[in-house]
Amino acid sequence: MTQTDVQQTEGPGLERALSNRHIQLIAIGGAIGTGLFMGSGKTISVAGPSVVLVYMIIGFMLYFVMRAMGELLLSRTHYRNFADFAGDILGPAAAFFVGWTYWFCWVVTGVADVIVIASVYVKYWLPVFPTWIPAVAVIVLLMLLNLPSVRGFGETEFWFAMVKIVAIVALIVAGIVLIATGFTNEYTNLKTGDSIEGTASLMNLFSVGGGFFGGGAMGFIMGFQIAVFAFVGVELVGTAAAETKNPERNLPKAINAIPVRILLFYVGALVILMSVVPWVAFGKDESPFVMLFSLAGIGAAAHLVNLVVLTSAASSANSGIYSTSRMVYTLATSGDAPRMFAKLTKARVPRNALFLTGVLLLSSLALLLTGLDKSTGFSIVTTISSLCFMFVWTLILISYLVYRKRRPQDHASSAFKMPLGKVMPYVVMAFFVFLLWAFTQDPDTRAGLIATPVWFVVVGIGYLLLRKNATHAKLRADHKQQIAAEQAAATEWHAANR
Repeated sequence: MTQTDVQQTEGPGLERALSNRHIQLIAIGGAIGTGLFMGSGKTISVAGPSVVLVYMIIGFMLYFVMRAMGELLLSRTHYRNFADFAGDILGPAAAFFVGWTYWFCWVVTGVADVIVIASVYVKYWLPVFPTWIPAVAVIVLLMLLNLPSVRGFGETEFWFAMVKIVAIVALIVAGIVLIATGFTNEYTNLKTGDSIEGTASLMNLFSVGGGFFGGGAMGFIMGFQIAVFAFVGVELVGTAAAETKNPERNLPKAINAIPVRILLFYVGALVILMSVVPWVAFGKDESPFVMLFSLAGIGAAAHLVNLVVLTSAASSANSGIYSTSRMVYTLATSGDAPRMFAKLTKARVPRNALFLTGVLLLSSLALLLTGLDKSTGFSIVTTISSLCFMFVWTLILISYLVYRKRRPQDHASSAFKMPLGKVMPYVVMAFFVFLLWAFTQDPDTRAGLIATPVWFVVVGIGYLLLRKNATHAKLRADHKQQIAAEQAAATEWHAANR
């Protein structure tokens, strides 16, 4: 019997059906969504070419969050996701706050994705079509995609992600060809209103609109508050850990590939975009990917790119529906959510938890009907999402620091140690403090920052009320006994197979 067999026979829980190719593409698909395809327009417009550095710095910091998460997930075989190890290491309150906040993160992100699909990408083709109709259609479709087995979700997300990867690589290749052939086009400088004829060149990053830091110091800083939303979802592989085949091999491979993905999908795509079309021509409410092909005069290609970015946003929302359902299932099995959400179908899918997320995604209709679907509403929603994800990332780092102190033997025997583990957690958390300050520098993001604490007040009240419930105490005690038995079985397996 292999270790995976031990994990699969521990109980009637989630099924380990996601292969390495599923996990690799889920990791990519969760990170490449509306933040890159939609949000990058505003990021470029405020930061200029220096946005490339913004994405590199954020990606560098989050790589260490992922490495900390990877080491923790692999340190105990019963950990299904980061809510489990946060609860085990920091206590039940941490599990409650991390689990419900992560669920809320993805609900808000899903709302943002649905808004963008309905109000930007579908409207690109059907400008007079009521936006609420495609919003409802997308939510229903994504729910249907998530109801089959987890392998069905893995296959769907695999092909969703493949579309995005092919599109970005094609954009990069096409951009290189345009640069190599000296492609010229006429564009409008949105800063001055002048119409200018430009030539595609890497020098556009340094010679147009004030140069590489054309947005100024404050523009560079404000770029962080927008760009961080593009990275929400990088931790998605941690949510899928309980349904991953051979996690000891597949999770490290997915996490270690993050730097290459950032360089290719974020940095590479943005460098090409701003080389072909100077940054001063990008508007905050437009998708740069669609704009590039439109300015090049390739109408059919612009429609194709619009389809790709629509697929990308749907993929991100699809990943969110998956992750929220698994997190609510985890909370329910440990007594932190109603037991009805712990029920699985015959295919081991938490159907009730899926329906909960689907119903809440309908809140996107309120934003659409009240006109908050443009840049302002999008900025507020994405700010709330980004701040909640930063909270989850911070709890992962704190869990890692406590784990190193309390379980030095586990850290010493780890086959996937976090590099610079004594220093980088503090560096990354200091960076998060900088991001909080950056969110105060713009009225839209400041509004999201002010609204976010309301969520933590609600979660805090919920936890205090739950602690007084005798049934909750019994469920937590039963859950603790169950994971102790699972860990004992895994330890026995390791001892027998050394």
